[in-house]
Amino acid sequence: MLHIFVDADACPVKQEVFRVAGRCGLKVTLVANSWMRTPNESWITLEVVGDGFDAADDWIVEHVQSGDIVITADIPLASRCLKAGACVLGSTGKPFTHDNIGQALATRNLLEELRGAGEITGGPAPLKKSDKSRFLQQLDEVIQSIRRQHPGNFTCPEP
Repeated sequence: MLHIFVDADACPVKQEVFRVAGRCGLKVTLVANSWMRTPNESWITLEVVGDGFDAADDWIVEHVQSGDIVITADIPLASRCLKAGACVLGSTGKPFTHDNIGQALATRNLLEELRGAGEITGGPAPLKKSDKSRFLQQLDEVIQSIRRQHPGNFTCPEP
Protein backbone atom coordinates (compact mmCIF):
# COMPACT_ATOMS: atom_id res chain seq x y z
CA MET A 1 0.00 0.00 0.00
CA LEU A 2 1.19 3.50 -0.82
CA HIS A 3 2.75 5.23 2.17
CA ILE A 4 3.80 8.85 2.71
CA PHE A 5 6.95 9.48 4.77
CA VAL A 6 7.55 13.00 6.03
CA ASP A 7 10.95 14.32 7.11
CA ALA A 8 9.03 16.11 9.84
CA ASP A 9 11.36 18.17 12.04
CA ALA A 10 11.15 21.33 9.95
CA CYS A 11 8.41 20.40 7.49
CA PRO A 12 6.01 23.33 6.94
CA VAL A 13 3.39 21.32 5.00
CA LYS A 14 2.40 18.59 7.48
CA GLN A 15 -1.22 19.80 7.66
CA GLU A 16 -1.47 19.68 3.87
CA VAL A 17 -0.11 16.12 3.86
CA PHE A 18 -2.68 15.11 6.50
CA ARG A 19 -5.52 16.61 4.47
CA VAL A 20 -4.61 14.81 1.24
CA ALA A 21 -3.70 11.52 2.93
CA GLY A 22 -6.94 11.51 4.90
CA ARG A 23 -8.99 12.06 1.76
CA CYS A 24 -7.09 9.33 -0.09
CA GLY A 25 -6.95 6.82 2.76
CA LEU A 26 -3.13 6.73 2.86
CA LYS A 27 -0.83 6.01 5.77
CA VAL A 28 1.53 8.77 6.88
CA THR A 29 4.67 8.36 8.95
CA LEU A 30 6.28 11.46 10.39
CA VAL A 31 9.93 10.91 11.20
CA ALA A 32 11.51 13.34 13.66
CA ASN A 33 14.31 13.71 16.19
CA SER A 34 11.88 14.73 18.94
CA TRP A 35 8.24 14.30 19.91
CA MET A 36 5.68 16.56 18.25
CA ARG A 37 1.92 16.82 18.44
CA THR A 38 0.10 14.87 15.72
CA PRO A 39 -3.57 14.38 14.94
CA ASN A 40 -5.12 11.42 16.75
CA GLU A 41 -5.70 9.31 13.63
CA SER A 42 -4.87 5.61 13.24
CA TRP A 43 -3.29 6.26 9.84
CA ILE A 44 -0.75 8.80 11.19
CA THR A 45 2.34 7.52 12.98
CA LEU A 46 5.12 9.50 14.62
CA GLU A 47 8.50 7.77 14.60
CA VAL A 48 10.92 9.50 16.98
CA VAL A 49 14.52 8.61 16.17
CA GLY A 50 17.73 9.46 18.01
CA ASP A 51 19.56 12.75 17.73
CA GLY A 52 22.38 11.18 15.72
CA PHE A 53 23.51 12.81 12.50
CA ASP A 54 21.07 11.82 9.74
CA ALA A 55 19.15 9.47 12.09
CA ALA A 56 15.78 10.51 10.61
CA ASP A 57 17.14 10.26 7.07
CA ASP A 58 18.55 6.81 7.71
CA TRP A 59 15.26 5.61 9.22
CA ILE A 60 13.29 6.84 6.20
CA VAL A 61 15.67 5.22 3.72
CA GLU A 62 15.52 1.91 5.62
CA HIS A 63 11.69 1.84 5.54
CA VAL A 64 10.70 3.48 2.25
CA GLN A 65 9.68 1.20 -0.59
CA SER A 66 9.39 1.64 -4.31
CA GLY A 67 6.30 3.70 -5.11
CA ASP A 68 6.11 5.38 -1.69
CA ILE A 69 6.16 9.17 -1.38
CA VAL A 70 8.72 11.10 0.66
CA ILE A 71 8.25 14.74 1.64
CA THR A 72 11.55 16.49 2.39
CA ALA A 73 13.59 19.60 1.69
CA ASP A 74 16.78 17.63 2.38
CA ILE A 75 18.42 17.11 -1.02
CA PRO A 76 20.81 14.29 -0.01
CA LEU A 77 17.83 12.45 1.55
CA ALA A 78 15.83 13.04 -1.63
CA SER A 79 18.65 11.48 -3.65
CA ARG A 80 18.78 8.40 -1.40
CA CYS A 81 15.00 7.96 -1.58
CA LEU A 82 14.96 8.26 -5.38
CA LYS A 83 17.54 5.45 -5.51
CA ALA A 84 15.14 3.36 -3.39
CA GLY A 85 12.38 3.93 -5.95
CA ALA A 86 10.33 6.49 -4.01
CA CYS A 87 8.67 9.62 -5.37
CA VAL A 88 10.08 12.69 -3.62
CA LEU A 89 8.52 16.13 -3.19
CA GLY A 90 10.01 19.22 -1.63
CA SER A 91 7.88 21.32 0.70
CA THR A 92 7.34 23.92 -2.04
CA GLY A 93 5.91 21.26 -4.35
CA LYS A 94 9.07 20.87 -6.40
CA PRO A 95 9.46 17.21 -7.36
CA PHE A 96 12.91 15.69 -7.09
CA THR A 97 13.59 13.38 -10.02
CA HIS A 98 16.46 11.36 -11.40
CA ASP A 99 16.81 14.11 -14.03
CA ASN A 100 17.17 17.05 -11.61
CA ILE A 101 18.70 15.58 -8.44
CA GLY A 102 22.31 15.90 -9.68
CA GLN A 103 21.94 19.62 -10.31
CA ALA A 104 20.10 20.08 -7.00
CA LEU A 105 22.97 18.38 -5.13
CA ALA A 106 25.57 20.48 -6.98
CA THR A 107 23.69 23.71 -6.21
CA ARG A 108 23.32 22.70 -2.56
CA ASN A 109 27.05 22.00 -2.27
CA LEU A 110 27.96 25.33 -3.94
CA LEU A 111 25.64 27.28 -1.63
CA GLU A 112 27.08 25.43 1.38
CA GLU A 113 30.58 26.51 0.35
CA LEU A 114 29.44 30.11 -0.15
CA ARG A 115 27.77 30.14 3.28
CA GLY A 116 30.95 28.68 4.80
CA ALA A 117 32.94 31.51 3.24
CA GLY A 118 30.50 34.09 4.61
CA GLU A 119 29.27 35.07 1.14
CA ILE A 120 25.66 34.11 1.86
CA THR A 121 23.83 34.55 5.14
CA GLY A 122 20.32 33.58 6.11
CA GLY A 123 18.24 30.60 5.19
CA PRO A 124 15.48 29.85 2.73
CA ALA A 125 12.62 32.27 2.25
CA PRO A 126 9.46 31.61 4.27
CA LEU A 127 6.87 29.41 2.60
CA LYS A 128 4.23 31.45 0.74
CA LYS A 129 0.58 30.60 0.21
CA SER A 130 1.37 29.90 -3.46
CA ASP A 131 4.06 27.39 -2.40
CA LYS A 132 1.52 25.48 -0.28
CA SER A 133 -0.96 25.54 -3.14
CA ARG A 134 1.68 24.21 -5.56
CA PHE A 135 2.61 21.54 -3.01
CA LEU A 136 -1.01 20.36 -2.72
CA GLN A 137 -1.39 20.22 -6.49
CA GLN A 138 1.87 18.35 -6.96
CA LEU A 139 1.08 15.86 -4.18
CA ASP A 140 -2.28 15.12 -5.78
CA GLU A 141 -0.58 14.63 -9.16
CA VAL A 142 2.02 12.24 -7.71
CA ILE A 143 -0.68 10.17 -5.97
CA GLN A 144 -2.78 10.01 -9.14
CA SER A 145 0.28 9.00 -11.19
CA ILE A 146 1.12 6.17 -8.78
CA ARG A 147 -2.53 5.16 -8.76
CA ARG A 148 -2.53 4.84 -12.56
CA GLN A 149 0.65 2.75 -12.46
CA HIS A 150 -0.63 0.47 -9.67
CA PRO A 151 -4.44 0.62 -9.84
CA GLY A 152 -5.12 -2.25 -7.43
CA ASN A 153 -3.07 -0.88 -4.53
CA PHE A 154 -5.43 1.85 -3.30
CA THR A 155 -8.20 4.14 -4.30
CA CYS A 156 -8.17 7.89 -3.96
CA PRO A 157 -11.39 9.79 -4.57
CA GLU A 158 -11.15 12.47 -7.20
CA PRO A 159 -10.96 16.00 -5.71
